[in-house]
Amino acid sequence: MKLGKPQRQHRIARLLETNAVTSQGQLVTLLAADDVEATQATVSRDLEEMGAVKVRVLGGESVYALPELPVHQVAPEDHLRRVLGEWVVEVAHSANLVVLRTPPGSAHVVGSALDRCGFEGVVGTVAGDDTVLVVAAEDPGGSVVASRLADVVGMNVGMTTENGAR
Repeated sequence: MKLGKPQRQHRIARLLETNAVTSQGQLVTLLAADDVEATQATVSRDLEEMGAVKVRVLGGESVYALPELPVHQVAPEDHLRRVLGEWVVEVAHSANLVVLRTPPGSAHVVGSALDRCGFEGVVGTVAGDDTVLVVAAEDPGGSVVASRLADVVGMNVGMTTENGAR
């Protein structure tokens, strides 16, 4: 399928994060395996626009990598634990959705930390003023992700902390 430039570049970024891509031809092949049509010339332009560079990895091989911009840096686990511990006052779930309650004006902090850390089973988040909607993958599902998040916060699912009301 033909994708627009933003969607194609997003796929390229994900491929570079998960594969040791040594050539533009290899990247074209990986995109094709994902049913994305792109020529080597298009991939070359995309890599240039994205700021991709070749870096030497263990073993001496050169692979493409993207410089880490603050928005793409992964939050360390202790940062996530601190953010969730400070700002999450309630954890609830339904099907593949998890709802995290925060004090007013704090949801974006929690959503951003979750988005950046790559928490297992989390597909993405949507943050409002005092609520973060966490979309969990079908497997493991909302109840498991909610339990894992509640463990990080140090509470039970459905429970509130002294900061929140139920």
